[in-house]
Order: sequence, then C-alpha cells, then structure tokens
Amino acid sequence: YIDFAAGIAVLNTGHRHPDLVAAVEQQLQQFTHTAYQIVPYESYVTLAEKINALAPVSGQAKTAFFTTGAEAVENAVKIARAHTGRPGVIAFSGGFHGRTYMTMALTGKVAPYKIGFGPFPGSVYHVPYPSDLHGISTQDSLDAIERLFKSDIEAKQVAAIIFEPVQGEGGFNVAPKELVAAIRRLCDEHGIVMIADEVQSGFARTG
Repeated sequence: YIDFAAGIAVLNTGHRHPDLVAAVEQQLQQFTHTAYQIVPYESYVTLAEKINALAPVSGQAKTAFFTTGAEAVENAVKIARAHTGRPGVIAFSGGFHGRTYMTMALTGKVAPYKIGFGPFPGSVYHVPYPSDLHGISTQDSLDAIERLFKSDIEAKQVAAIIFEPVQGEGGFNVAPKELVAAIRRLCDEHGIVMIADEVQSGFARTG
C-alpha cells in the first residue's frame, strides 16, 4: 500500500524508516516511559534545544512535547490564558484543531466533529477564513475581527488568536501572507498571543 495520508498527516519519515526504528530500539534499552516533569531526562532536553535553535522567533524560544495535536493546542491555549490573564480565543471558520472539548470548540466545522457533543467551552469566537472559492478576502477576515472587538468581546479580553497557516479540513486553504502579517500586528497591538496550529503542516510537510 502507498499511504498518501502519512498516517494522519504526521509521518514525515514514512513507515518504519530504518533510522527511526533503530532510535526506538535504542531508547527501549534505556526506559520505555517517564514523565519529564517528574524525571527530566537528557534526550528530551537535547531535542528541545535543537528545535529551539531552529525556531523562527526573535526572542528566546521554548519547546514542550505533547502526544497529540489536540493536547498541544489545548496547552497553547492554557499558556495564552495564563500569560495574559484573559479568557477569549478567536479562531477561524473551517479550521480544525482537535477532538477534545476545548479543541472542538475552537474547530470551525460542525460536521462530523461537533454533532451531539455540545455544549462546548465558552469564550471562543469564530471569524471567516479567507477563501477565493467562497469569496472571502483577507480584508473580510480582518473586518470580522474588528467587528468582534466592537460587538462581542473587547480586544483586552482576548488571550489568543489561533489559525492554521494551511487549513486541511477547511478545504486546503492557504493563509495569505497579508493575513498572517495583519494577525501578528493585531496581536502585538493588543497584547494577544498568536497561535499558529501547524499540527498537519509543520516540520516542512508543505515542502
């Protein structure tokens, strides 16, 4: 079989790459499981530092590892809320962020993920994602955010804006550079955390 889906869009090295298999076997000779927050171990720190060195950020980078994309997104929201002391999160229509309750609330698509599972956590707001197919421009999306600030939640109560740079479930929509730059400016202006959910598109999966 040829797995064109790469598992669920996460198998960058394919199935059973010999180097990966060898690394797993080597690790099993040391220990099979431990929680870093209980017993820190060298390989965790080494990998985190390598990723920190590659991270395209201007300040000090920090890395934490999680088992699933939903867990990573939930923790990103927790960090944003704790850092800002604010409740609100703005997400985009068509976005997919996971199947846990918080990430279902963030997901901007009802079927098949949300049917029969509500109510969902509050303080989550959705705005349209740019799409040529649906006639939604970058300016439409930005105008929707400004309307949110005026009618639903003031900017100083928003902890984070989360988006997928490349939507998968939403129809393979690529965020225009102008949108990403504008979100960055909005976040800087209002002290909001910007979360780029690249669970399916990160680590060079888009080339």
